[in-house]
Amino acid sequence: MLSNSDIEALEDILFAEPWGDDALDFFGFHGVVCASVVGPAKLSVETVFRLVTGTDDTPGGGIPETFRQCVTQLAGDMAKALDMGQAIELPEPEDGDPMNALENWCAGFVDTFLEHEDEWLDAASEEETADLMVPMLTLSGLFDDEDFQNVRSSEKLSGQMADAIPDSLTDLYLLFHAPD
Repeated sequence: MLSNSDIEALEDILFAEPWGDDALDFFGFHGVVCASVVGPAKLSVETVFRLVTGTDDTPGGGIPETFRQCVTQLAGDMAKALDMGQAIELPEPEDGDPMNALENWCAGFVDTFLEHEDEWLDAASEEETADLMVPMLTLSGLFDDEDFQNVRSSEKLSGQMADAIPDSLTDLYLLFHAPD
């Protein structure tokens, strides 16, 4: 698990120039790493960096070691939890709006899915994958779909979707990683 100082150091990287205006926050970063773990394609640290910062430019000195360590640590913790039959715990904001943090997490997860959509849909039943993606797609705020907007505007329905995410993540992981 990442410590508060790890998260602070990571956010210093995420909000640095020149990509800081386009970068995801820690919750979005967590979503990207989670999609890399549960999905069919393990992403390189460089790919995670590109998705999280929204830039194709790698810093002059390469990917910062702190970023690399955070990705490796978080991905390892998630895979270990899933392999042991435990649900992935989503990060909770210490202050502020938990639904905003969840939306950022879902946006990072969904952006990663969309970037590798063909692999996700080719690796397993398209219908099953789509069904399991509904909570993240709905809460990501990335789509103007009327049904998604109706769910997001209902505290009860958005809460139900949020509660469904850990099981959806476990089921996605099993769908792509369970032995045949």
